[in-house]
Amino acid sequence: MTTTAKVLKYELRDVLRSRAIVLYAAFFLLATELLFRFSSDGAKALLSLANVALFVVPLVTVVLGTMFVYGSREFNELLLSQPVNRRQLFGGLYLGFTLPLATGFVVGVLGPVLVRGVEPGLLRAVVMLVVTGVFLTGIFSALAFAVALRFEDRVRGMGLALLAWLFLAVVYDALVLAFANAFYAWPLEKPLLVLMLLNPVDLARVVLMLNFDVSALMGYTGVVFREFFGGTAGIAVAMGALSLWLAVPILAGLRVFVRKDF
Repeated sequence: MTTTAKVLKYELRDVLRSRAIVLYAAFFLLATELLFRFSSDGAKALLSLANVALFVVPLVTVVLGTMFVYGSREFNELLLSQPVNRRQLFGGLYLGFTLPLATGFVVGVLGPVLVRGVEPGLLRAVVMLVVTGVFLTGIFSALAFAVALRFEDRVRGMGLALLAWLFLAVVYDALVLAFANAFYAWPLEKPLLVLMLLNPVDLARVVLMLNFDVSALMGYTGVVFREFFGGTAGIAVAMGALSLWLAVPILAGLRVFVRKDF
């Protein structure tokens, strides 16, 4: 058994016993159930759930991710005193944290949906909601790992991780809208597409928007994205960009972990 598999097995057993994971899954179970129970339209319930997921998933992930990295420091030092491969150890730690969190989200969303059932026309939207939630979990887990490994001070690391979430989830769209208003007389389609690709939350929002086909999730960059790429091609481009967003912070965190002097 490789180091990655051994560490993954240990971390899965440890993280799955965590109350935070249970509460996280329970939150989405309750939110999904209540939205479907008190909404007369399944599409509206899924739309509200998507808005909740775009806000909550990145926030919970960066908070728990930074806490996990700082809390496992002594465990890492103990393992690194043995002849283990650092890349495999990082892979085990990352997957050991990310998989339970992603599973909690999937169970929380799909549980009530499978029990209640949804209209056939909404199945694709449900699948894409789950997929984008898993992507955001992986991306913000990697960002949390990279930040927490880079900065020794816990308060500073947590603060920077929260600032990253606040910027990407809240502030970014306001800055893009201000940019568009300031240069409204110029052709801005391509610059806005580039700006949208630089934000994983915007990418996830666009994927959901293209499946729900509603304006509530668009945002300014989402409108431009749909007009430029269209439906199926737009989803493919956005998913490819999300995959790149997943790979880059993982590689950045791995680079810091391999070079870090514990």
